[in-house]
This record gives sequence, C-alpha cells and structure tokens, in this order.
Amino acid sequence: MGLRVALLCSLFGVLLGQGAEQISMEDCCKNGQKHGTDHEDCASLPLISESTTCRIVQEQCCVTVLEDKMCTNGINTAKDQGACDSLFTNTCDTKTTKMCCDCCTLGKTAHELGLPCDHNLSVGHQCNLVSRACCVEGATAHQRELPNKDETTENGDSALNNQCNGKCAHRCVGNDTCACFKGYKLKPDGKSCEDINECLVGASNCRGGERCINTEGSFRCQREVSCGTGYELTDSNNCKDIDECETGIHNCGPQFQCQNTQGSFRCLPKVQCGSGFIQDALGNCIDINECVSQTGPCNRGQICVNTVGSYTCQRNSVNCGRGYHLNEEGTRCVDIDECKTTENVCGGHACLNMLGSYRCECEAGYMFNSITRLCEDVNECRHYPGRLCAHKCENTLGSYKCSCTTGFALAADGRNCDDLNECESTPCSQECANVYGSYQCYCRRGYQLSDIDGTTCEDIDECALPTGGHICSYRCHNTPGSFHCSCPVNGYTLAVNGRSCQDIDECVTGSHTCTENQSCFNVQGGFRCLSFECPNNYRRVGETAARLERSEVVRCIKSCQPNNIACVLDPTHSVSHTFISLPTFRELPRPEEIVFLRTTVPAYGSYNFGSYDVKFDILEGNVDNAFDIIKRVENGLYVGIVRQVKPLIGPAMTVLKLSMRNLTTQGDSGLNIVNVHVFVSEFWF
Repeated sequence: MGLRVALLCSLFGVLLGQGAEQISMEDCCKNGQKHGTDHEDCASLPLISESTTCRIVQEQCCVTVLEDKMCTNGINTAKDQGACDSLFTNTCDTKTTKMCCDCCTLGKTAHELGLPCDHNLSVGHQCNLVSRACCVEGATAHQRELPNKDETTENGDSALNNQCNGKCAHRCVGNDTCACFKGYKLKPDGKSCEDINECLVGASNCRGGERCINTEGSFRCQREVSCGTGYELTDSNNCKDIDECETGIHNCGPQFQCQNTQGSFRCLPKVQCGSGFIQDALGNCIDINECVSQTGPCNRGQICVNTVGSYTCQRNSVNCGRGYHLNEEGTRCVDIDECKTTENVCGGHACLNMLGSYRCECEAGYMFNSITRLCEDVNECRHYPGRLCAHKCENTLGSYKCSCTTGFALAADGRNCDDLNECESTPCSQECANVYGSYQCYCRRGYQLSDIDGTTCEDIDECALPTGGHICSYRCHNTPGSFHCSCPVNGYTLAVNGRSCQDIDECVTGSHTCTENQSCFNVQGGFRCLSFECPNNYRRVGETAARLERSEVVRCIKSCQPNNIACVLDPTHSVSHTFISLPTFRELPRPEEIVFLRTTVPAYGSYNFGSYDVKFDILEGNVDNAFDIIKRVENGLYVGIVRQVKPLIGPAMTVLKLSMRNLTTQGDSGLNIVNVHVFVSEFWF
C-alpha cells in the first residue's frame, strides 16, 4: 500500500504541470493521511485545493491509511489469537480486517508446514501479499532463534555474534559490527534491520506487463493483465491453457466427447448421423428439411416434398384460389357461384355473386359482415342510445321495441310514454291522487296511512295518543275515524263542547230529595241535605229562598233575652254555616284560596291609630294540615283568606271551624264563629 501512495504522488506530480493549482502532491497526500489517522473517516474530507488531482490524492491517501490500519488490526489478531472467528463481516471495515487476519493465518500455516512463502494461491492480490509477509516474518523469527540454539556453525556466525555481545538483530561480522540478511538493511542504531523495498529502489527484475510487489526480505512479480477465461497463471508468471476435459469442468453431455482447445473446449458427438439428418444439442439425430434448407432442390415446374432423411420432387398441379375451382378439363380456374352451390348461404337474405366471392344484400335492421360474410343484426338501441325510445329500448332481430317504466303506458306512436292514472284502478283504500308517473294515497280525518303498504288507511285511536288523557275530561271512547266522551252516570252531564262534564245542580233543578226542614247544598256530582238550627239566644238571618250560588251561608246572630247576663257577656256575636265542594287529588302548584272571611273593620282607621285589629284562627277540622288561614287588606278592610295547601284524599266531608276575633286596647270586642263544611268530591271538572 505504501507503493500505491508513492505511485500516486509521482503520477500526480506530473499532472500538476498540466494547469492544476501549484500545490505539492506530497502535501495533498499528507493531509489525507493525517485526516484518516485523526478522524478514521474519509467521507467528510475537507478539500485544501480546487484541483481535482489534489482531491483524488487526498482521498486515496486517506483510504490507504484506513486500509493499512484495518489490515494491521487483522494481522495482529492472527498473530495474537491465532484465529479470526471473533471478527464479524457486517461492514466493509470489518471485512478488510477479517480478510487480512485470514490471509495472515494462511501465511503462518504455510511457514509451519514448510511451504515456500512465495507460493501463489488464487486468493487475490492483497491476500497473497499479507500471507507472504506473515510467512516471511515467521521464517525470519525462526532464523533469529537459530544462533541461540547452536553455538557452533560452519561459517562461525555464533562466534562472531558473541563478538558483538548478542546485540545484532540478524548477524555479526566482527569488531562489534552488525550486518543484515539479504533483502534487509541496517538501521541507524547499527543493530536493527529493516526490509528493503526492492520495488521502490528499482532492484527488481520484473518484466514488461508485470508489477513489482514488495515482500518481507524480498519481492515478487505479479502479472498486471489477467490471463482470461480458459487460462491460468503459472508460478513463472506465464499463462497456461486449462484443459477442461482433463479437469472435468466441461459441460458436455453423455452423448458427446470432450475435445480440448486453446482457452476452451468442444463437444463432439459420439454417434454420427446418416445422410439427411443432423444432430441436435442433445446428440439426437433429427431430419433435415431439404425443401427449406436448400435453394431450388427440384427443377422448374416441380414442387419439393420433404421425406424422412431425404425429399422428392413432384409435378406442380394447378391450384385455384378461394372462390374458384378447376374446369372439367383441369386446364383453368373458373368462378364458383356460391349463391347457387351453397344452400341458404345468406341465411334468408338476398345473395349477389361476385368473381371469386359473393355478397349478401341484407334486409333492413341487418348489416353485412365482410369477414364472416353473413348478415348480422344491428343493435339499434346501442347505435342510437336515447334517440329511439322515450324510456326503455329493447333490441330484437332486425328491429327494436320500446317499453315504459312503472307508472307510464306506451303511447300510440310506440316510442313515447304517457302518464298512467293509477287511481282509476282504485289502489287506495280511501283517497287517491294521481301524480306524474305514480300516485299518492290519502286518508280521511281520523285515519292514517299504513306504514306497511302505504295504501291502506288505519283508524287513529285518539284516546291512545299522548294527548288522549286531555281530550275528554272523564272518559274517552274510540270509534272508527273518531271518538266520543262520556261522563259519570250520576251527577254530571256532557257539556256543549262534547268533551267536558258539567255538574248538575240538583238544588236548582229540584231533583234533590231534601225535606222542607233541610237545606239543599249542591256538590260536584251530587248534593247534600243539611239541617242547621241556631243555638239558644241566636236567630237566623240572611237566608235566601233561591239558591243559585255555588256557596250558601246560614248565619245566626246573637239575640239575648232581657236580663240574660250570661248571654250578654258571651263574646260570640255570630255563628255561621257555609259549605264548599273540593276535588280529590287536585294538583296544587301553589296554595289555592277557597274561603274569604270579610269584616267591616278598616285596616287603617283614623281612630286609635292602629290600636284596633282582627285575628283569624282555625279552631277545628284541619285534617292533615291541609288548610291554612292568612290575613290581608282588600279595599281598605281586613279579610281572612282560607287556603288549601295540600290535596285531599278520598271522598269525605270535614268541618273547618274558623274564628274572627275583634281586638281593641280595652280587650276583645267580639267573636264570630264560621263553620265551613268541606265536601270532598271524587271528580273535578
């Protein structure tokens, strides 16, 4: 590799004189070597010159350093470990290292077996160099050990070495002077020896066309141009023909015999074919077609007929072309009238004879095919798409026919399509409306179109609709296409709107059963007969004969007998009875006012400045605290409001006993008792 660098430097030194930059090639090479040594990489090589030759020298010198280092590592591995199995060959770097390791192992093995170090193997140029160097180094090391084993030799080297006190690396020539073996020179220290590169100093005797390769202590000549296929290089650097037949590397089959030639070989058939046959590549004899391989083997007017192994010549007969045949004399060709000789040649169409041929005159809707010579049907639907029929076109033999899609009927012209009135065939169960190309079914009020067939009308159950609970106030009854409402049997009648239930006021209509001593009170869905008697010292006032109002009041006021001190001192001034009808389970989003207790007491009187007041209380009958009473001012007077705050459960009757107490600074001025009879009805409309 050192020779390679030297040759590069000398070559590019010459090239510098051809116009490149004035820079030394040695500097380019040293720069490449330094970069390879420092970075162990030549991919990112910085250029020191724009010269192409300098760049090449840099790269090659850098690569040489890396290759030398990798090869040295492989050689050292072979020397130290004696094996190269630890090296992998995944990259180019490790391949070079392993190659040098393996080749050095070959050289060491050659030395151990006593083989010559310059023995050439077909393992490559660089591998041969490494193998020879390791072999020579082993031989040199063995030679250096010999004087230590034999103290006396024929030439007296041992004695001379003793004269040099054993300091010489190779041999001692006396007077404390060292010398080296052939192919080596003495180093400046006077005792060590280094290899002489005969290739650089011109001491080789290589011939033209050979390249000098330095080895340890010697050199060898390598042919620069390969010998080529079929030749091998001898130890004397000459090219020798390879006898493929002798070495058995030919590919001749069992039917052939190998014959060596210079640089190649030939396969000669063992079996010789007779006249009229030729041997193929497998050694088989095949017939020769003399009519093809030879030019004019027969005389004029004759035709050649090939036979197995030979051929024959026959007289040439008249050959008429298609559409002609020989006349009866066999002297000339006459036209064939295909229209007469061939039955129904045109398949029912008119036939027109022509010289050597014929032609069919096709009917309308057919076209003559010049290749098949037949009349073929013309597909009008494909040739004239969208122009023949309004909707669908169907091809027929010699013609076509039109058809329409669903909902249409073919018009009188056989091409257009008219809308079909499907409603005439009564496809719908109730109402039908014709539309273009189809129809639509409708239903009367109270019916809906079926989701299954889209034509049948089904009754709508209005009572089952999400809003069915609000259609009728009491009970809903579905009927085909409609519905009707009903009310409870007793106490109610259906309103004019046909949905609500109106309470029957039995007290007004006179349908009650109360006696003369009883008072009739109307409630939702019925009536109540109640008897109210005023207590002692009280008399009834304010009762009306006509009971037209929803609420009736029976009022008793105190009427004391003369000298009745207890009656006078009794704070109760009046006792009244009233009634009200309320529904069961009524929704109460907020408290509902049901009774008003009115007074004649001004809320903001000018006298006593607020020392006068009214107090309202519920004394009895407030079941489950369903009622409360509040006080407020209306029209400048105090009023008590009884409210329902909770729904009442089940039909029942309860009596709320209310009190209105007038308060003054001097004490109670009067107590009024109001008995409210609450009738709880099961229904509320």
